[in-house]
Amino acid sequence: MKKMITVMLLGIAIFTFAFSSPALAADAVSGAKVFSANCASCHAGGKNLVQANKNLKKDALEKYGLYSEEAIIVQVTKGKNAMPAFGSRLKPNQIEDVAAYVLSQADKDWK
Repeated sequence: MKKMITVMLLGIAIFTFAFSSPALAADAVSGAKVFSANCASCHAGGKNLVQANKNLKKDALEKYGLYSEEAIIVQVTKGKNAMPAFGSRLKPNQIEDVAAYVLSQADKDWK
């Protein structure tokens, strides 16, 4: 009986963790607001007004190794080339939200 209860509790725990979403997931809706206030002047509609070929479209993000939240977070935080660093201007959770927003928009071809 004790074994059966232990197995049941273990099964419930595995099921709960496997099918629940992370508590600290990035928020693309919040990211859209942060993007509009900080990024859209150069990246409106996923474009890049400074270097047109380095836009935020999915194929360009993949080409330049930026098609992941982690890579976008590093780029936004530290900046690179003509892009300024936002690590001192934005909170880490805001940068995570922007990354989630950029990926979601890239997947929809910024439509």
